[in-house]
Amino acid sequence: MPIGLSVDGANRHDMKLVRATIESLVVERPEPTAEEPQGMCLDKGYDYDDVRAILEEFGFTAHIKARGAEAKELKQEAGKRARRWVVERSHSWLNRFRRLLVRWDKKPENYLALLHFACP
Repeated sequence: MPIGLSVDGANRHDMKLVRATIESLVVERPEPTAEEPQGMCLDKGYDYDDVRAILEEFGFTAHIKARGAEAKELKQEAGKRARRWVVERSHSWLNRFRRLLVRWDKKPENYLALLHFACP
């Protein structure tokens, strides 16, 4: 289940939608504490100071890995499993909805409503 949804054009960089995605959270988050901090795992596309500042503002600890860093760690540590497949699997499930795969809706509100239907 995604933490939040934000819709914009395909030519817009993902890092510009971080604030809108976090603000669109539906489920109430518990307050992060020193004993139980809340992390946000992101890939290299989000490796910007602005993104780190936004995450800090919302109380998240940024975990941003460079491309290939996870593969290197997997080779070094036996028995460790990759976590990236969870995101790719979720995208694959969303692509099963033809109306989401090819955006036919002109209004972003309608497309966002369909995304909410597809994400339980």
